[in-house]
Parts: sequence; structure tokens; C-alpha cells
Amino acid sequence: HARFGWASARADDLANLLPSRLTALLAAGCAPLVGGRPQAAVRAWRRDGQQHPSPNAGPVEAAFAGALGRTLGGRLSYAGRVEDRPLLGDGPAPGVADIARAARLSAAVTVGAGLVTVGGRVLLDRVRG
Repeated sequence: HARFGWASARADDLANLLPSRLTALLAAGCAPLVGGRPQAAVRAWRRDGQQHPSPNAGPVEAAFAGALGRTLGGRLSYAGRVEDRPLLGDGPAPGVADIARAARLSAAVTVGAGLVTVGGRVLLDRVRG
């Protein structure tokens, strides 16, 4: 990765800079649909998002944590390797019931992204005449 994937990883980071921020913003906007507060999502995003090792996953994961009122991160296991990640959000650790809430939030964000895309296209077509 360090020798061959560095440039592609940085290009990916740059290409996803705006989409990840839009996704975090949509998560905040959709928070009430899962019993959350937009302010908590924005607060977690702004406070915790940059602590994540990924510049684009961090804002989204932090916004979801805030929207759900849960803390994500900490000690995690990936493919048998343990990692200590920063804590994102406030509140208790997620439980089984939060899986359905997170799935609903993800679905709402997906619909919101689709609406933004269609709206942007309609606006662009009108501007172009």
C-alpha cells in the first residue's frame, strides 16, 4: 500500500471529500426519523469526525453516532487484529435495538442523497436552459 497504493488512496480521499460531508449532513437532517437530534449529529461530526483514521469515514461515522445518540469506536477487531479507535459520539454503546435504527437512518440518508442528486440535475438543466 505504501509503495503502490498511496496515490490512488489520496485520489480516493479527494474524490470523496464532498460526498462524505453531504452524507454526514444528511445523517444530521434525518436524525429525527430515528428519534435523534440533528444538533447532536452535527456536534459529534465536528468534534469527533477528524479523529478517525479515514478523512471521509470519520465525519459520516461520527454524524451517525450523534444521530443515534450512541458512542461508536473504541477497541475493535478487524480480521483477527485488534485496533483501538477514537470514540465517536456521546451516549451508551450501541445495542441490538440500534441495528434497526441505524439501518433506518442509512435508508433515509440514501433516499435523501437520491433526492439531492435529482434536484441538482433538475436545477442544472434549468440553468442550462
